[in-house]
Amino acid sequence: MSDLGGRTALIVGGSAGIGLAIAREFLAAGARVAIVARREQPLAAARQELGTAVLAYAADASDDAAVARVVDDLVRRCGRLDILVNNAAVDLQAGPLIDMPVADFDAVMRLNLRAPLLWSQCAWRASMKQHGGVILNMASLGGMMLYPDMGAYCASKAALLHLTRALAAELGPGVRVNAIAPGLIRTDMSVAAWRGEHGARFASRLPLQRLGEPEDVARSARFLASDAAAWITGETLTIDGGTAVQPGRGRSRQADGGGSAGST
Repeated sequence: MSDLGGRTALIVGGSAGIGLAIAREFLAAGARVAIVARREQPLAAARQELGTAVLAYAADASDDAAVARVVDDLVRRCGRLDILVNNAAVDLQAGPLIDMPVADFDAVMRLNLRAPLLWSQCAWRASMKQHGGVILNMASLGGMMLYPDMGAYCASKAALLHLTRALAAELGPGVRVNAIAPGLIRTDMSVAAWRGEHGARFASRLPLQRLGEPEDVARSARFLASDAAAWITGETLTIDGGTAVQPGRGRSRQADGGGSAGST
């Protein structure tokens, strides 16, 4: 497995779901880990699970002053920041995008798009400009395709993919910047989409016949953060169990007597 020994990782949105799984995976790889979350109770529970060596910061991930405070304190304590994971996100939409209050749209963009840039800027100035590092942005399959009543979320994640490419172009060679685009992952944030029979039906249509787990994403994050991915930057790794290719899983043309698409 990939080795992150001696490196300091900061996971924004690290108290539950994918962020917590990444914290576990990075710890297992030998990294020193810090997590950020807005609510203190889940943050405390996560730190209790992960161990007291983990640094935990209660902060609004979209607040400029809070971001600077967290990054500066972490660099002061650890000497440098090697890995930044931008995982915090929100979906405030409850209907068609055309009816969404603009204030809610702004809030989605503030956390899902502006905040990753803000954290990246602070990490760059405080440590990565001098020492190098890795930035991982948690995007979504929704940044590549549309989901009903999730237009704002999907738009924010699509923009995050392009932000990832822009930062990768600007920050090389010292800093690598990549994104991960998960499909449907079994987390509390997405519970309405996978709970009960709906989730089972969705999974049955996928080539891999199951929903994603936070650990599936965490293992990929560990790879991208490690030297095993030393020549990868500006890329998006899709982790979706085959969701994007699922429409091509109809009956084969051979079964219908039609032959292959390339036959003459």
